Amino acid sequence: MSKKNRTPLGIFTESIGLYFSNFDKFIKYMTFPVLGQIVGLILVFLLTYFYAKNMPNLIQKIPALDNFSLLILISILITLPGLAIFVKAFWEYLVAYGAVNSMLENMLKSGKVYDFDAHTELIKRRTLPFVGLWFLFGIFSLISVIPFFWVPCGVLAVFFVLVFQVFTYEPELTPLGCVKRSLQLIKGHFASTFMLLALVGALTYVLIPNLVNMFCEYTHITLWLSSLITPIIRELPIEAWNNALSYLYLQPLKIEGIALFTVGTFIAQIFIQYTLPLRSILWGMWYKELNGGKIYVSKDDKPKKRSAKKPSEKLMEASNKKFSSKKLDRNILKRAMEKPDEE
Repeated sequence: MSKKNRTPLGIFTESIGLYFSNFDKFIKYMTFPVLGQIVGLILVFLLTYFYAKNMPNLIQKIPALDNFSLLILISILITLPGLAIFVKAFWEYLVAYGAVNSMLENMLKSGKVYDFDAHTELIKRRTLPFVGLWFLFGIFSLISVIPFFWVPCGVLAVFFVLVFQVFTYEPELTPLGCVKRSLQLIKGHFASTFMLLALVGALTYVLIPNLVNMFCEYTHITLWLSSLITPIIRELPIEAWNNALSYLYLQPLKIEGIALFTVGTFIAQIFIQYTLPLRSILWGMWYKELNGGKIYVSKDDKPKKRSAKKPSEKLMEASNKKFSSKKLDRNILKRAMEKPDEE
């Protein structure tokens, strides 16, 4: 393995190298978690669309279907296959946040990744605390949507960026303990962490998705995909939306524009999710750097809390421990309590 860089920029470049040197393996590992979500959503949407489109004709042929409870039940049953695929893929995607961190030690030693199933199982064995950590993350995300909290949540997001690395490398901690530990690690390194966050965010959320979208537009893939969904978009109440927008003096929506935007967003989202391993590698390396070069941490490795007791109190404690098991002669105690004779 090449020389380890300890600067934030060096960690950024090394994480890119580790990701792309194992690109084929990461693509294979992330395919179901990423595309499974897309397939599940498309399946739910298409089945629901055709069901709603053809239901009036079915009711005419089968009058018994004209029952509200029965229609709701059929609607639920129709969406179940797509929802099952989506939920399964989404869970695997969440697990990847921890599993890729678990692979980092081998990557740093050999430059290669292997045995994905074993690393994934390490996270799934701790499902309950892992779900608890995501629950905390979900609450934080909901709060951050409120404009009033944008700035404080943006600052806290930097301090909490290592929570999934802490969860993986310090398994004895609770979800709340992971949050506190991340804050402890980032404290004093806010500027460097923010720089890394900006670099990896610009690369994986902006540059790579835009380059892929440009390629798809140049090869007319975007145009072809948008033509497939245009008939469905025509079914939406576009005219009513445009009437509402006219009151706000905004430009009206165009069906072709909506189709192109939808396809472009889906393509960008797919490649953002495929670059999850790159982000996990980078934050795993940053965790190691801030943790003094160590990855897995045991309770014995952690610095012990400084005692608030005075030196005299410590000596008294040591003395008590030393002599507490010995019995003192009653005569000695009696003499110690007597007043000294005046000379």
